[in-house]
Amino acid sequence: MYEYLSGKIKEITPYYVVIEVAGIGFRLSTPNPYAFAGKITQNVKVHVKQVIREDAHTLYGFKTKMEKALFLKLISVSGIGPKSALAILASEDYAGIVQAINQADAKYLTKFPGVGKKTASQMILDLQGRLEELAKNFVSTGDAPSKIVSANKVSQELTEALEALSALGYANKDIQKVEKELAKTSCKTTDQYLRQALKLL
Repeated sequence: MYEYLSGKIKEITPYYVVIEVAGIGFRLSTPNPYAFAGKITQNVKVHVKQVIREDAHTLYGFKTKMEKALFLKLISVSGIGPKSALAILASEDYAGIVQAINQADAKYLTKFPGVGKKTASQMILDLQGRLEELAKNFVSTGDAPSKIVSANKVSQELTEALEALSALGYANKDIQKVEKELAKTSCKTTDQYLRQALKLL
């Protein structure tokens, strides 16, 4: 029903962003809400997908058409729901995801919350060799090491990033493992903390 929304980002939470279009606020679930942190009050174009279920009508938002296209491919797989697909996309290593599927690397795929061995195998079965067009548009993010600095307290930005990890479905024990490492990094924004956390996970 909706292809994209063009308006101003009015609110960012660990679970969603709110974009105002013609006086109407639309709540969008996104892979990384804090990726829009620098866009508050600015006019932005967000690609959207509406998912309708008996108990809810949900809008999912994406920064690019390619990100949305990969989301649609992922939710077409049996066992992958929108929440799991968002958690997979949050890493932003789209090239790595496509490569793992094409090379049948189930171990890489099972690192995401909600993806076990069976689901990873189903992803490979359903999508292997069918993502070439998307692969051309993605560049691997790699695992660049972060600069280490001292940190004596947990910042609001780090707290928000940890809440976002929980919203994506990561277990508390996994979140606690990366919290100490994140506190040592040079990250300053919630988006930076979240990106680094996803690399560590």
